[in-house]
Amino acid sequence: MFRHSAFRSAALALAISLSVGAPAAFADNAPAASTPAAVQRQAIAKGLYELAYSSTQNAVFVASSGGFGDDAGPSQVLRLNPATLAVETRIPLERKAFGVVLDDAHNRLYVGNTVDTSVTVVDTAQNKAIGIVQLMEKKVGKDGKAAYTHDLRELVVDSPANRLYVTGHSSEGSALFVVDTTTLKVINTIPGLGNAKAPGLALDAANKRVYTSNLLADLVVVGTDANKVVAQHKISAEQPMNIALHPDGKRLFVTDQGSEMIRSYMTKSSAGFTSKHPGQRVLVLDRTTGKELASIPTDAGPLGILLDAPRKRLYVTNRDGGTVTAYDSESYQKVATYPVPTHPNSLALDAKNNVLYVSIKNGEKDAKDANESVARIQL
Repeated sequence: MFRHSAFRSAALALAISLSVGAPAAFADNAPAASTPAAVQRQAIAKGLYELAYSSTQNAVFVASSGGFGDDAGPSQVLRLNPATLAVETRIPLERKAFGVVLDDAHNRLYVGNTVDTSVTVVDTAQNKAIGIVQLMEKKVGKDGKAAYTHDLRELVVDSPANRLYVTGHSSEGSALFVVDTTTLKVINTIPGLGNAKAPGLALDAANKRVYTSNLLADLVVVGTDANKVVAQHKISAEQPMNIALHPDGKRLFVTDQGSEMIRSYMTKSSAGFTSKHPGQRVLVLDRTTGKELASIPTDAGPLGILLDAPRKRLYVTNRDGGTVTAYDSESYQKVATYPVPTHPNSLALDAKNNVLYVSIKNGEKDAKDANESVARIQL
């Protein structure tokens, strides 16, 4: 099991970077096309995390925590011009911003305030924050100090059903928060996501299922109609991160990061743990059984994942490799590599214009006060 206090500082950076396998089934037999000319990039602000593209507003929205420490900048959501990446509007926030999910039909962007265990609601038409949903209250620990028992990572929204789902991390029991987006109230907290960080989150609204992954190599399925965990499968990924669902209803794609930091911690802290696979791949799973259908090798440190099913394209951010890689989602062959150093993080797609947006974190060699970046890739 993961002890929360010990694992928090190391895994939180991974969790919000938004941070028992078979042999790889698909070799990278031919060099993939590298197309840096298709990439434009703009330094935006400190502490960039997730982003979203709004077709309604024709804008890119990106969360900026401002960073940490005495030289931290303001927390804000930045509205970017989708063609030039110029900042058009700065939307100030009271709390630090990390994960985001867009409800374009209702002109709302939901922003995860990871360290405050809350969600800020942004009106994308008015370009302003309109509320905060507190997901849980602080509890007093054995040391006499009040603190949140869970921190946050991913958010998904079911717009027609007026529901927002948010994963809450705790090594003593991760949970799924359910928010009514009409009242902006928490209506349920569903336990059972595992006693470990639960990085992955994906919604199948039509079939009333939420899929989550955790760092105990579990795929946990929540029934949004039953309001409880309805299935749990051991999977062949030691470090399952972000999830993408195929609309065929059968397949699930999950990044298996292969972080040496996490592997080292698990070896030291989890009795009997033996690493069986180096990760650095995307696993294709049967979402009903968790069975491995394919293993797709990636560049180092795969994290973010996005499926463009109509075009049969799967995109992956390789955090340590400094690239975004594109794959044919049917043959699983690599079709392109886009260099975006240092640490590409999350993805958003303008499906109409076939443009991919990427948030990019700085590395240790970048200036401490340097702004982080967003890249625009014309596919």
